[in-house]
Amino acid sequence: MNSQLEIIACQNQDMLKEVAACADEIWHEYFPFLLSKDQIDYMVDKFQSLKAMDEQIRHDHYKYYQVRKNGQMIGYIGLKFEPDRLFLSKLYLKKEARGNHYASGMLEYIFEIAKRQCYESVYLTCNKHNVNSIKVYEKKGFKKIDEDVTDIGNGYVMDDYIFEYNL
Repeated sequence: MNSQLEIIACQNQDMLKEVAACADEIWHEYFPFLLSKDQIDYMVDKFQSLKAMDEQIRHDHYKYYQVRKNGQMIGYIGLKFEPDRLFLSKLYLKKEARGNHYASGMLEYIFEIAKRQCYESVYLTCNKHNVNSIKVYEKKGFKKIDEDVTDIGNGYVMDDYIFEYNL
């Protein structure tokens, strides 16, 4: 991993608040090509807000990580520790950090966590039309294993492929 790339587990509400602010920025910058502004607002509030992340940590076995380069937060990771495998719920980078192979370092870090927890695989969901992210995951060895349409409320659905990486 790039020696200047730091991945730091969130230890308190201030760190988590920084992750939520980063999520809001990234989602509103990246997803307009794929989702309406109303759906982005809804999904950020439901899944990526400070309240949502705090609930996920307290009740759903999630852990969040800040990703920093030269002291600046450039992205974040959200993992859910499930009984049989690790769910990579969130892996996001700010626009200026994309295309620098930071996602590779982030994935290496996630794979190491999974191995330490004795998981045999890591899985994730990705919007079927998010071609750039799909290319990255496939290049890194993730295999498409299923697809799913999930009703997330308010008239919105997530139309995703499910990818898995065997450790």
